[in-house]
Amino acid sequence: MKEALEPRPGPTITPTAQVSIVVIAFNDAAHVGDAVRSALAQGAPGETVTEVIAVNDASTDGTGDALDALAQTDPRLRVLHRTENSGGCGTPRNDGLRAATGRYVMFLDSDDVLPPGAAQALLTAAQRHDVPVAAGACVRRELPAKRDVPWLPALYREPAVHDSAGAGPYLVRDTLCVNKLYERTFLSRHGITFPEGRYTYEDFVFTARVLAAAPRIATIPDRVYIWHVRRSAAKQSISLDRKSVANWQARIDAHRASVQIFQDAGHKALAHAADTKFLDHDLRLYLRELHTRGADYRTEWWRLTREYLAGFDEADLRAARAPARWLARVVLASPAPRDLERLTQLAARPGRLLPPYAEADGLAVWSPDLPEVELDALGTKPMHRLPVTIDAEPLIGARSRRLRLRVHDLYGRLAAAGPVSIDIELRRRRDDRRGPVHTAALTPAPAVTGSEACWTAEVVLDLATLVDRGTGHAADPEPWDLMAEVRCADASSFRASLRATGPGLRRRALPSRRHGLLLAQPYATTGGALSLRVAAGLRSVWRIAAGRLRR
Repeated sequence: MKEALEPRPGPTITPTAQVSIVVIAFNDAAHVGDAVRSALAQGAPGETVTEVIAVNDASTDGTGDALDALAQTDPRLRVLHRTENSGGCGTPRNDGLRAATGRYVMFLDSDDVLPPGAAQALLTAAQRHDVPVAAGACVRRELPAKRDVPWLPALYREPAVHDSAGAGPYLVRDTLCVNKLYERTFLSRHGITFPEGRYTYEDFVFTARVLAAAPRIATIPDRVYIWHVRRSAAKQSISLDRKSVANWQARIDAHRASVQIFQDAGHKALAHAADTKFLDHDLRLYLRELHTRGADYRTEWWRLTREYLAGFDEADLRAARAPARWLARVVLASPAPRDLERLTQLAARPGRLLPPYAEADGLAVWSPDLPEVELDALGTKPMHRLPVTIDAEPLIGARSRRLRLRVHDLYGRLAAAGPVSIDIELRRRRDDRRGPVHTAALTPAPAVTGSEACWTAEVVLDLATLVDRGTGHAADPEPWDLMAEVRCADASSFRASLRATGPGLRRRALPSRRHGLLLAQPYATTGGALSLRVAAGLRSVWRIAAGRLRR
């Protein structure tokens, strides 16, 4: 049914149907139907979900008509049509929140979906533990590959009840509002709403307001939200549209507002945890993309970041993980962008610290001209957490399917352990399934005065096996990620991604006895890691050529 923005009496609430789900949409006719149907499917009619409120934020592409048509099929769907676009996500969510009649409320974006049973799992947890907030696991689903990447998996590994966010400051790291269920009276009592209007990262502020109210929170391992990531979409979502430096400014503003909310509520521990999260996550996220931006973007990004980081306490820097605090200190120490490749590689996950490895007064430092940027903790970090660099140069041609490897020492830590062998493991990206493993002995490289110790190896890649383990459509290029595991003489070992190097990062057509023709493309990811796409047969050549013509 079609409604204006004024709320109308909703359906009668039954003991089992207690959840209102607010879906917001703007010019998303292609996806909003799937989102709404996933909300309506949260139990049989009359169970769990009392209503789904879809807020059409003045769409111009048929989104409103699609919602009205859906409302004719299920009386639980209520459609609110805004006559003026709000410019953000906060205002339509607030509209839906004001119109909701259920005891509890959830939020859903028009391009995402709720998995079956999500609302019931959260409702059960909220009622069992008598808490006003319940949160569950979320996955980022990369489309069209349908590869699921867990969001903060450590937080949702086991069920738990937190007396308040102050008892578990790591809850601050989950800034999503959509993987949670909220008791409406709790939100109303504390005046908790979203920022209105054109406010990017409004969920940061909403979540801070929720946590600052110090509710008891139940967390469950059940998957309750599927966050769709469409990197090839013509119009990127807010979280992916980072090409403008204004997006970084908006993220800083949202984080600053969140910290202020915690401080005003007297939650110093939460404010400190938020600053740590900014360094560990936000700073690294944008830094590893900085080398892909233009000069003007880099200069302005650097200025904004230095200005903001200058307000951080030393305790905030020390609480962040070692790579993050090193990155922050390099930015603070230099008035202009510098060392972008080293910063990008270190900001990647896992991070890689590229040579040269400088020292000052016996301490590991970033560079000779920045001796104040100490790389603290390098001497005490366990081997498996060291940011070791392993260069990988693909040598792929008609007669070669090899990978040339070079493992760099890190201030003597590897030399003391004695690297002896390396396993190169390939994992299919869409489902993280393990593929073939190639093993080689490591040989110490000849010593060069002034250079760090290195170990080298070569492995032969079985590309045909990758095609056999692919999707079943051999002509479709299948991406594979490469990881290394280094074993040492002292029985220690560590895993690391490979840094893509050399001139061989290009597509090659290769003869194959098994498939006739193989198409192989080694390439560097945004963070500089080596990955590999492989396809088979002449059809693969035609498909790639057709794709280029379409673009």
